[in-house]
Amino acid sequence: MKLQLTDQRTLWTEFLKAVRHEVVPALGCTEPVSLALASAIATRYLGSIPERIDARVSANLMKNGMGVTVPGTGMVGLPIAAAVGALGGDPDGGLEVLRKLTPANVEAGKQMLANKKVDIEIADVPHILYAESRVSNGEEWVRVCIADTHTHVVLIEKNGETVFKAEAISRDDDESYSLEGATARGVYDFATTAPFADMAFILEAEKLNSRLACEGMSGNFGLHIGATMQRQLERGLLSDDLQSRILISSSAASDARMGGAEFPAMSNSGSGNQGITATLPVVVVAQHVKADEETLARALMLSHLMAVYIHSKLPKLSALCAVTTAAMGAAAGMAWLLRGGYGAASMAICSMIGDVAGMICDGASNSCSMKVSTSAMAAYKSVLMALDNSCVTGNEGIVDESVDASIANLCALASESMIHTDRQILQIMVGKQC
Repeated sequence: MKLQLTDQRTLWTEFLKAVRHEVVPALGCTEPVSLALASAIATRYLGSIPERIDARVSANLMKNGMGVTVPGTGMVGLPIAAAVGALGGDPDGGLEVLRKLTPANVEAGKQMLANKKVDIEIADVPHILYAESRVSNGEEWVRVCIADTHTHVVLIEKNGETVFKAEAISRDDDESYSLEGATARGVYDFATTAPFADMAFILEAEKLNSRLACEGMSGNFGLHIGATMQRQLERGLLSDDLQSRILISSSAASDARMGGAEFPAMSNSGSGNQGITATLPVVVVAQHVKADEETLARALMLSHLMAVYIHSKLPKLSALCAVTTAAMGAAAGMAWLLRGGYGAASMAICSMIGDVAGMICDGASNSCSMKVSTSAMAAYKSVLMALDNSCVTGNEGIVDESVDASIANLCALASESMIHTDRQILQIMVGKQC
């Protein structure tokens, strides 16, 4: 049934709130950054330099924080994130909590680790996303707990007394949103027809993530996949075409982000890699078709909002690599840029579900850029199929007759069956640390 105009406008308001809430700058991988933020806030309430940090995190946050480089430190893992967050983090910085780190902060953090003054444990909590930091100096201590989203502080205690306790996240909060009643078609219609002025802010994603791609092309970060592919292109082992440019740009940005570059990514749904994947394939195609500013903004809005819509049906963290769902958003954006219309966009998403569904998340690390490049390539391949009126059909696997049903099937897989996969992944990863 077609939505009435008033219903559509209400949903459009929610779409804008969703994108403004979920598409934000983030410096460094958001799981260790969440713990760094808890430490920074705890230090503010402590009122002195911590002598010790005792942190507890959910199993999923531990998984995503074990192997990723913390910006400005040259080190990987949650202990250094907790330390530098406490010693030099900006408690008002949100996902950019580490933006003001100094070399002295980093050195002091490394010394805390060397002196075994930082301890990290897995917390037995119901929250999939949970970070707790307890900082202490002598007899004084402060505990800060973040849960459910990367920046949502739920508890602050000082010396055993509750300083702050949050209520449940309210739907009446200006920063919250509801996508109830949303459909892939509704997302498409909003991005392609709503006033340009309402969505012009999304162009900032192109600026931030393109800068990361340029940084990654230096070859100094992570697995330097982008720089490696560029060299292979120059050697004639890759063609200098649109597909290669999508591959190189997307993976270079992820190389930089996961390798500790000191530039923020424009994130999506709490992940810088998801933000990169929803942005750069679209940007490269927009450059190819010589799109103007408004066209680029609409394509980026379609990509990012579709990614948010799909991810809203998933747990905040899971065994499913959500770069794949972000790439489904990118597929929609690229299909629209190449004049494929809604039919091509929905066909491309269904083909992606038939292709990369079930790619596992085995923690944030340099290898995430491999998953970014794989997902970006799957998105472009699916768009090319859709432009030729070809896609994975509802008779095949978990793909259904409609794009929304296909998305629901994918998310059910991640929310239910892959819970056991998640536990096994963590068991393997923790076992390697012993």
